Parts: sequence; C-alpha cells; structure tokens
Amino acid sequence: MFRYILKRLGYMVITMWVVITITFFLMNTLPGNPIEVEMRKLPPQIKKNIMHQYGFDRPIHERYVIYLQNLLKGDMGESISTPGLKARTVIAERFPASARLGLQSVFIGLIIGLVLGILAAFNRNTWIDYLVIGVAILGVSVPNFVIAALLQQFLGGIFPVIGWASKKASWFAGLKYTVLPTIALSFTSIATYARYMRTSVLDVINQDYILTAKSKGVPAVGVVCKHILRNAILPIVTILGPQIASIITGTFIVEMMFSIPGLGQYYVESITNRDYTMIMATTIFFAFLFIASLLVVDLLYTVIDPRIRITGEKR
Repeated sequence: MFRYILKRLGYMVITMWVVITITFFLMNTLPGNPIEVEMRKLPPQIKKNIMHQYGFDRPIHERYVIYLQNLLKGDMGESISTPGLKARTVIAERFPASARLGLQSVFIGLIIGLVLGILAAFNRNTWIDYLVIGVAILGVSVPNFVIAALLQQFLGGIFPVIGWASKKASWFAGLKYTVLPTIALSFTSIATYARYMRTSVLDVINQDYILTAKSKGVPAVGVVCKHILRNAILPIVTILGPQIASIITGTFIVEMMFSIPGLGQYYVESITNRDYTMIMATTIFFAFLFIASLLVVDLLYTVIDPRIRITGEKR
C-alpha cells in the first residue's frame, strides 16, 4: 500500500509538471502581450519597467525556469490586471465559495441519484423505471445554465437569485443563497448517478452469489445492503472523485449567473482580461484537484471492497 501511494504520488508530480509546462507555453505563445494591451497609454519607460517586473523582456525558456522555481516556493505569481494581488490570495479567498457550492451539489446529486437508480433497477420496465430514465436523459441533455435560468425565473421570489453571504455570516445564514445554484448543478449529477447505479444494480442482481445468499435464507434487506449495494456502488466511486473535482471547478457559468464570488467567476474574468498569471495559477490549481481526486478514488476501492488489493496480491 505504501509503495503504491508513493508510486501514484510520483505519477501526480509528473502529470502536474506536464500540465504546468503545457499551460505555460500555450499562454506565452498567444499573439500579443497583456502588458501592451493593458498599459498601451503609459509612457514607454514605465511600460518597459513593468515588462521587466513581470519578466516579459526575457526569453521564454528563462521565464519558464523562473516560473517553476517560484512554484516550488509556493509563489503562483501576481496579477497583471491588478498589480499587487497574489494568485494564492485569490484562490484562498474565492475557493471556499466554489467548494461549498460544488460539494453541496455533489452530495445532493449522489443521494438522490443513488435512490433513483436503485428504485429503477428493482422496478425494471415499470413506470418508475421509465421515469428515472427520462430524468437521466434530461439531466444529461439540458445544460446547467439552462436549469439555472429556469430556477431564477420560477423560484426567484422564494430564494435569492443573486449575491452571496458575507464571510462573517454563519453557514445556515448563507444557505438561502446556495439553494438555486446547488439545484442547478446537482441536476446533472442526479442523472449521472441514477443511470450508473441502475445499470450496476441490474448487473449485480444476476450474479451467482446473490442467488446463493437468497437460497441460504438471507433476509431481503441483508441481500440488498450487504451484497447488492456494496458491489454495485463501485462504479459510482469511480466517477465520484472526478465528479467532485469537475463540479467544484466547473461552475463558471452558474457562478456568473448568480454573482457568486467563487473561483470559477474569477477564472472567466481572468480570461477576459488576458491576465496570464491568474489563468495559469487557477488552471494549475484545478488540475491538482482533479489529479488528487483520482488518487483518493483508488484508495477508496480497498475500503469499500476488501477483495481489491492495490499491490496485486491475492487472498
């Protein structure tokens, strides 16, 4: 187990280096220069000093080495459009809002999706099954921002459609601001988990060990909880980690629609302003979350199913 974790951590480091390298060279090979765009009205000498401050007067390979050295020190750079604003400061201030919204939507989507998937599997070819399939098709087909717009239209008088609670407010005080965006984001998760869970449960039901458990007189509740659900939930775990990372970091449009001060909204603003430093910092942070989620999923396999041995040993 320990060797496996070290091996995966090594792969994470290599993957992160690849992401950092690709992101850096893509951003720095775009036509134009953010300094020239933002400060074209400044005197040439001041512009030259600013270019030197951000390193744009150096060859790209030198800037790449300096950037890697700064990352190893924990310095993700300084905003170009807002001088003095550190990238790590923005991430620390804005990520909690995105994380709360994403985790709430994943939790609600997971619970409801699992229940719907189980009900559909145990009531195959009935109206319940067809209803769940219909919900899954809608959830996959309809984008989150369309659901968000509909919620704002019909539930706007009940819940706030814009804004966010202050940092000093309690968790429950800010709950009302998260209701509509959470529902909008969780709709896709509900459809995904319901579809996967239905298929997985139907596959497990037909296994020989389920028939053996029933023949031994195991109660129906025990068969469902100890045998069917425990084995059927493995595919859900596979997509759960990446789903959490993608929802936390993929709420760009929804955050913009509800004016949520999250990291996704700032990411869009950075792209609009061509703020190279902030774009690279947030991209690297998002990539780290996604890669880390894959490692967590692999470790959860051994917790849910002891038969799985990461080291490849057999019982």
